[in-house]
Amino acid sequence: MTPELTALTLAALLQVVQYVLYAVPANLELGTGYTTSARDRAPSKQMSDRTARLGRAMDNHFEGLILFTIACVVITLADKSGAFTTACAFTYLGARLLYIPAYALGLRPWRSYIWAIGFFATLLMLLAALL
Repeated sequence: MTPELTALTLAALLQVVQYVLYAVPANLELGTGYTTSARDRAPSKQMSDRTARLGRAMDNHFEGLILFTIACVVITLADKSGAFTTACAFTYLGARLLYIPAYALGLRPWRSYIWAIGFFATLLMLLAALL
């Protein structure tokens, strides 16, 4: 397995961790009556700011994983894996690890800077695949 695919696998496992970090407090705060329902109506109570942020951070990672997955697969299939793309892949993963607490704690503008690092690492991988 290429280092990029290892980073992708770890990023997918991080997504599972993010799901748990969000789902547990969401269930506690909203109650299982709502969380197990069809959610046709808005919840009768709101989640805390931190829990809502954890949910948005999880959704953001789903979005980021799309491009990152493409980058890892293209690098692997094109046999373009190297030190640069490995560094980019693990930079993405590190940024995603830092993004969770930055978002949960409402650290502005740092959360956006951390997101940008992960995004540009992915972009650089895509560009490297073309060279």
